[in-house]
Amino acid sequence: MLIMKQIYLILLLSVSVYSAFAQKAEKFTISGFMRDSLTTESLISATVYNKANMVGTSTNQYGFYSLTLPTGDVELIYSYVGYHTQTLNFHLRRDTMINLNLTGSIHLQEVAINASKTSPIQETTQMSVINVPVAQIKSLPTVMGETDIIKVLQMMPGIQSGNENRSGLHVRGGSPDQNLILLDGVPIYNISHPIGYFSLFNGDAINNIETYKGGFPARYGGRASSVIDISMKEGNMKKFHGEVSIGTSGKFTFEGPIVKNRTSFIITGRRSLYDIVNGRMINHANQTGQEVYISGIDTNFPVGEGKINRILNYFYDLTAKINHKFSDKDRIYLSAYIGDDKFAFTLDYKYEDKGLNVSGSDRLRSGLQWGNFMTTFRWNHIFTNRLFSNTTLSYSRYRDQFTNGKNSKRTISKNITIRDFYELQNNSGINDWIGKISFDYLPSPAHYVRFGVGAIYHTYNPGTISISDTTGNTNYGAAKRYAWEYSTYVEDDIRLTERLKTNVGLHWSEFSIGERFYSIWQPRISVRYLISQQFSAKVSYSRMAQFINLVSVSLNSISRDFWVPSTELLHPQKAEQIVFGLAQICKEGYEFSLEGYYKTITDVLDYKEGSGLLNMDEDWEQKLIQGTGRSYGTEVFIQKKKGTFTGWVGYTLSWTDRHFEELNGGRRFPYKFDRRHDLSIAFMQRYERFNNKHRLRKYDFSAAWTFGSGYCVTLPVGIVDAGHPILHGLGSTGKYYTYSDRNGYRMNPYHRLDLSFAFIHQFKGGGEQRWVISVYNAYNRKNPDIVTVEQDKNGRFKFVQYSNFTILPTISYQIKL
Repeated sequence: MLIMKQIYLILLLSVSVYSAFAQKAEKFTISGFMRDSLTTESLISATVYNKANMVGTSTNQYGFYSLTLPTGDVELIYSYVGYHTQTLNFHLRRDTMINLNLTGSIHLQEVAINASKTSPIQETTQMSVINVPVAQIKSLPTVMGETDIIKVLQMMPGIQSGNENRSGLHVRGGSPDQNLILLDGVPIYNISHPIGYFSLFNGDAINNIETYKGGFPARYGGRASSVIDISMKEGNMKKFHGEVSIGTSGKFTFEGPIVKNRTSFIITGRRSLYDIVNGRMINHANQTGQEVYISGIDTNFPVGEGKINRILNYFYDLTAKINHKFSDKDRIYLSAYIGDDKFAFTLDYKYEDKGLNVSGSDRLRSGLQWGNFMTTFRWNHIFTNRLFSNTTLSYSRYRDQFTNGKNSKRTISKNITIRDFYELQNNSGINDWIGKISFDYLPSPAHYVRFGVGAIYHTYNPGTISISDTTGNTNYGAAKRYAWEYSTYVEDDIRLTERLKTNVGLHWSEFSIGERFYSIWQPRISVRYLISQQFSAKVSYSRMAQFINLVSVSLNSISRDFWVPSTELLHPQKAEQIVFGLAQICKEGYEFSLEGYYKTITDVLDYKEGSGLLNMDEDWEQKLIQGTGRSYGTEVFIQKKKGTFTGWVGYTLSWTDRHFEELNGGRRFPYKFDRRHDLSIAFMQRYERFNNKHRLRKYDFSAAWTFGSGYCVTLPVGIVDAGHPILHGLGSTGKYYTYSDRNGYRMNPYHRLDLSFAFIHQFKGGGEQRWVISVYNAYNRKNPDIVTVEQDKNGRFKFVQYSNFTILPTISYQIKL
């Protein structure tokens, strides 16, 4: 096996080295950057195409391109979806740098004509990739007036959400921790704002999103199921621009030049506002004498009554970036993100017993707080017109904190007052220091070589607990764990013939923790064969490894996440996936893809029966077990990206299961989020007209309908009466449930319709205002969120389904300067 790996690496490097020396003297290179003419934002995956010999290339994540052509007359076509195509004709006789700015199209109908050469789906080797334009995402119906890229991804085939309206992603049978989510190249560990209803990504700060479900390029590693690569905007180098909106949250975006055409900035911020409404409701209830009755808070004293004193439930996030151009060959970026969520309440509880001459009061405090912080420094450098590099230094932190406390006051016989207090804090999180350098090398139109190295220093805090009371402070819990993760990769996108193209690569990772070293080779290959100019067949194989795991604990319907590493006892997760597919583009601008996949995962985690990690201790590894999983299915996706009418239809038929020797009697069982059928339909329609003052008015209408089979649940199937004489003799009392096979039942199917209408009015001299009306769950479907067992007044047990959101209309206002 080791010999085969070495041979594979030698062959891969040989192809790349050969391509470096196989150039003829009469060839020259055209290179440069493609950017937006107004904002100077990089145009990612824009195409450069030489019509004379029908070869081309695309820009990388920073807008850089390189195209080597024979000397002579060339006709270069520069194009990007949503922009006017530009054509340059000249005689190539030396290496040439061309930095081109494309102009955005005002009338989208023109885009449908001019953007016909952009990234044809049937020509790329890449499989299982989703690229939804940000403008299209922002036109879709919103939840509580918030544009959310994660909610849009959940509507894609092969990607599912968790429970009702959660931000988690389950990609082709994977769990949320198996998604590598990168923000400007830096891993983000938690993507949810309050209770998972919003993701942390502000759509106003995003430039590009690429999502990989399979056929992973070798440059990505560290997760088993998917990669979501999100690039932030860079800031306008030409003029100042501002945008403010208000709805269920207040948002702002400001960007502009610090030094015109050389240094720019962008800053975006968002803060939810519904906690302000909650506070007013509570104050009104207190003023009018409405009480919240609480029983059994302190069983040592008579039951009293309590009322909520204060509730905090809000989130905020802030994104900032500075972009400086030293020269045509050097550019640096400094970016940062910070976001926090807080859910907390205080409860005043009073009681009095005149017979015992006792009175007192308690103030109870409880809360959750979690958040991310990320900062990164990047340096782009062009060594030659064929060699581009990006160096990154970054820091990422995720923290999670649970707090619970009480202050008590006891008055006995009016002469004795006793005060007591305690506070418990449970903290967990992960910190990363990251360094990496990557290279893009384009020796010829037939080769696109990428290679690089990286290292991450991890600090894991699985969970520490601190208790303070009148006796002092006590600390216990799991110790921090420290680990190094190293990686290197090389890949080459090779055009073998006019019809046959392949992407071959190798990713190597090593993980060092304590006395244990894990070293894993991960080969990747994708092949595309053109059946016709519009139709192609594709196949890919990839192996992925993952050294981090997420275990969750449910606390009063709120999920707490604990990130833990692979250890001496817990092996890294490994996934292998093979995908077959067909891709076609139609003359009307529709893209069609059909893919079938089979994926296996080893060493996935779950709890031992009866175990939990809320009270984390040194033996937390002993509470977890590892097993295997598999997922297979078929996905169909039809998408239209251009024109005044855009949208898609996506359908998934899939099966996902898990197997643990210690669970379910050793039998395979469906994964909780196994859904047999998943269907989504979304469309956006824009209407444009000029009024009598020649000002452009736009009307955007969008709709999205989703359907999915019910999730799997484990339900009680019987009751054991501990009052039976045999059991009573053992000292048992009460009644206990007996359960079905794990995940042996399905909830009812899930479906809903979301609608949105936007009225956009342009101001004289520039700028616009936008009113957006959205309706979530327009026909008021009561979708299942949880199922419980309850007893009715006749003593009979029944299953009760609880829903989360029903119909929810919202309105928001936005102004751009």
